[in-house]
Amino acid sequence: MRVIFAGGGTGGHLYPGLAIARALVKLDARVEPFFVGAERGIERQVLPGAEFPYALLNLHPLYRRTPWNNWRTLVGAYSAWRRIAALVAQQRPGLVVGTGGYASGLMLEFARWHRIPMVQQVGDSFPGLTARRYAPFCREIYLTFPEAAHILRVRDRQRLIDTGAPIAPPPDVLPPRAAAREAWGFPRDTTHVVLVYGGSQGARALNRAAAEWIAGGLAPGMGLIWMTGQATFQEFSQYEGERVRVRAYLSPIADAYAAADLAVARAGSMTTSELLAWHIPSILVPLPTAAADHQSTNAMALERAGAALHLPQRELTGVRLGTLVASLLTDPERLRALGEGAARRARPDAAENIARRILALVGDRAEP
Repeated sequence: MRVIFAGGGTGGHLYPGLAIARALVKLDARVEPFFVGAERGIERQVLPGAEFPYALLNLHPLYRRTPWNNWRTLVGAYSAWRRIAALVAQQRPGLVVGTGGYASGLMLEFARWHRIPMVQQVGDSFPGLTARRYAPFCREIYLTFPEAAHILRVRDRQRLIDTGAPIAPPPDVLPPRAAAREAWGFPRDTTHVVLVYGGSQGARALNRAAAEWIAGGLAPGMGLIWMTGQATFQEFSQYEGERVRVRAYLSPIADAYAAADLAVARAGSMTTSELLAWHIPSILVPLPTAAADHQSTNAMALERAGAALHLPQRELTGVRLGTLVASLLTDPERLRALGEGAARRARPDAAENIARRILALVGDRAEP
């Protein structure tokens, strides 16, 4: 049974599909995941190293700010539609799974026209245009944020399933933070570790604030793990020191999560879901240019749930960041409450739960 995964452009729209696909194969080896993505998206870097067959198509987003470039979208859609038709003619899928972004829209449209069953995994609290457009045609929709249910228009509300985001889950028993701090080589008197990162590419605003904060002096007993992103690593690598670990990229990031008492991060769906799964309190600084400002919506939803603090980028400075971090680390009760709030929102088994629902839809239930 072939299941086509359509999505990408960014990691937040690709990695959930990979997590679900791996859970599907683990539950039932007869399932054959196949990925459809964009030539210009992150999938062109990731999928060649993954274990599943794939096709990269000439897909483009809608150019809202430069509408004269939408000819690229139309021309690309024409050629991509023909390639999708050829793929389906070779082997008709039992289901199409949309994981969001412009890379998923055309495949979902093809499925709608050809009556191929479809589901979606919706990552943000304010669903994007593609998610909203195809919600009425989906058998089920798997929500990272239950708040998204208020935005999506479907006839049967039971099709909206609060699953959380499909991620690589942490260990069933989280490792002791003291041992993880020691593995990073922090001094023995380190009492707290803060993780700062802006996603796989880094975030210049976060990096500048972190540099200013470090220059002003970290609080006694604090350690800092700082992922800058590849593009700006050389600019900020000079801040490496006894209590500061500067990395271009964190792989595996689990080693950093295991050591962190607090995180300062962007508010994308995958980042926040991983922090919740690891029960890590967080200060979320949303990317202000994200589509429909969905990261701000994510951050505010988690703040209301008592799982994080929302710090708008316009308020972000080194001084403000240092003050906010210090106020949390010197208030154990507040920090504990945020960690408990994160644990309440965590869905570490989301990928497996979604996979089981997909198998039920295609009529191939896995043995428990």
